[in-house]
Amino acid sequence: MMEDNEEHNPDTTTSNENYAKQSFRLHMVTWNVATADPVDDLASLLQLGSPRSPDLYVIGLQEVYSGPVRLVADLAFDDGWSRQFMTTLAPLGYLKVSSIRMQGLLILVFSKLDHVPFIRDIQSTFTRTGIFGYWGNKGGVSVRLSFYGHSLCFLNCHLAAHMQNATERLDEFEHILDTQTFESPQAPSILDHRLVFWFGDLNFRIQDHGMHFVRSCIEDQTYQLLWSKEQLTMMKKKEPILQEFEEGPLDFQPTYKFDRNSHVYDSSGKKRKPAWTDRILWRLRPQGGKDQDLELPLKIRQESYNSDMTYSISDHKPVVGLFTLELKKRQQTPLVQLYPEGDWSADMDAMVVYSTLQDFPSSHWDWVGLFKVGFSCVSDYITYAWVKDDEVASSEELVRVYVSKWEIPVLGGECVLCYFSSALHCIIGISQPFKVQMSQVAVEEGLVAETGLPRP
Repeated sequence: MMEDNEEHNPDTTTSNENYAKQSFRLHMVTWNVATADPVDDLASLLQLGSPRSPDLYVIGLQEVYSGPVRLVADLAFDDGWSRQFMTTLAPLGYLKVSSIRMQGLLILVFSKLDHVPFIRDIQSTFTRTGIFGYWGNKGGVSVRLSFYGHSLCFLNCHLAAHMQNATERLDEFEHILDTQTFESPQAPSILDHRLVFWFGDLNFRIQDHGMHFVRSCIEDQTYQLLWSKEQLTMMKKKEPILQEFEEGPLDFQPTYKFDRNSHVYDSSGKKRKPAWTDRILWRLRPQGGKDQDLELPLKIRQESYNSDMTYSISDHKPVVGLFTLELKKRQQTPLVQLYPEGDWSADMDAMVVYSTLQDFPSSHWDWVGLFKVGFSCVSDYITYAWVKDDEVASSEELVRVYVSKWEIPVLGGECVLCYFSSALHCIIGISQPFKVQMSQVAVEEGLVAETGLPRP
């Protein structure tokens, strides 16, 4: 293992020539929830009945105010929306690998468990643009990560409102791009990443056309008649930075502004004109920007881009984009392999055995956690042991880490072990599921009968 101060290059590979391209499915959501409480049923939004399940879910929400207003990234507490997404996706084998919240802006990144050891160098940041840059009701939150060695960045924005502020929206976007930085030698800024997704309530409007014409086009589904006066489309023709981003056709009805609890556009006295405020765009770094781009290219294809009219709790409708990422893996094996030694129960102390398969920056803050199968996030552990402090034996190949019997659940259950790297901000190794046996103490004290669980 490398020491703490050694640099780790997540893109390092060996002999990639024979690695075949593989496809991964990405499901993206943007939704301004307008301070509403979480919905009970997310099946439509997440398209849970699809024949092919996504490898990654990335969800960007705006105006999430289901709790105290927070000025900075909310790292200690999950809001109601986050809990609802985790409750829905964890039983389906998805783990929340990252999230960041700045007041009402929220990003959630979920992955199938198989991919988690290959999602590395996870970092997040935020930029306020509301009220002279001091208030976080507007701005951007982002998560960057390495996915099988390819750098991805997801930027969720809520930009300035109102028809006349198109230029201000562009200024805010450029300010966010200029100010957000990461501790990554390969991608220190947003645009350094191989693939960037820019999404959120971007607040661009349809100008010039009158209300009657706009609503007639929506009713007739002749959306293309509105595109030439859609502000973001117009600005892309003259702004170089916007020309670098791609977007699918706006072949769905505008997602703003609706009367709450209905599918009727604004009927209030203001009668705001419908608009495609909620968008998902992407930018693939130009080919050949770096030598690795030519050796291991990454391709993206949008499979669908649509609004979900199922939900009516907000004055916005959610927008969903489905993508296929085609890439060659730069990493084929996890950094760490680990497993439980012998049988585990709360009747005896236990050992975790792990081996390092590739060099990585080790730290005294690395730890191994015990999790129930179906856990929702990295903080959802039953117990953990510090890798350095609780190490009891090691050789060139294997390291043993002690776990006290007092930390093992007496009722047992199906569990996994995960190695968390402090330097890489992620899980870098996951064991196969294993059975923690029910403690004899639990049987003798009648806990089995009380819980209704079968006897071992």
